[in-house]
Amino acid sequence: MAEHLASIFGTEKDRVNCPFYFKIGACRHGDRCSRLHNRPTISPTLLLSNMYQRPDSITPGLDPQGQPIDPAKIQEHFEDFYEDIFEELSKFGELETLNICDNLADHMVGNVYAQFKEEDQAAAALQALQGRFYSGRPIIADFSPVTDFREATCRQFEEDSCNRGGYCNFMHVKQIGRELRKKLFGRYRRSHGRRSRSRSRSPRHRRDYRDNGDHRGGSGRRSGDRHGRYGSDGGRRRQDSPRRSRPGREVRTKSEDRAVE
Repeated sequence: MAEHLASIFGTEKDRVNCPFYFKIGACRHGDRCSRLHNRPTISPTLLLSNMYQRPDSITPGLDPQGQPIDPAKIQEHFEDFYEDIFEELSKFGELETLNICDNLADHMVGNVYAQFKEEDQAAAALQALQGRFYSGRPIIADFSPVTDFREATCRQFEEDSCNRGGYCNFMHVKQIGRELRKKLFGRYRRSHGRRSRSRSRSPRHRRDYRDNGDHRGGSGRRSGDRHGRYGSDGGRRRQDSPRRSRPGREVRTKSEDRAVE
């Protein structure tokens, strides 16, 4: 019996635990869901709920005044946000994945999923984000059960054929350009290469670094806060700065073959 329960845990056959929360870290029923949401106490993945505010959030393709927005401007706005978040979170450790949902449903709109290489890096980031604000809005962060994004994303969206649109119950991950991806994630490949070819610093060198007071952010300015949007009091900072798996338990199937909540 225990073997059977373990085999169906988090799947559509599990009548006790919510498969949507297990796979996506979000459920449209929220706390009213009839199934359990097993919230992890530790995870390499953080969920920053409803954090990205798209410029056409009221009506896709239109600004709040109802005027059309150039898709290039929408993408530029998104990539500015993506780089902001990446730079802030990467201060706590190496990011393996940073996904931002393009869904429109309330429980998924603007969700940011940040997967670190190590769980303790995610824990440090979570602690640092408590009580913080971004662009005047509180950051709502928690550990997420999502570790395999292949099970969480909508394959039809990736193939540009999802007939549920923005209200699909699986992640529609908004993509950044190739150049920005290379700029952000390429640093890890470069740094890994340097570490494998170079010798570590001597204790004396490290001691001199501390004694000189050459600490990151020592001026009181957060190095990753390029837009001055982060704060602990809900207000904008005054600094001006330049712009800018784990294996799943099931075999991956197309979205329409999986249970719809």
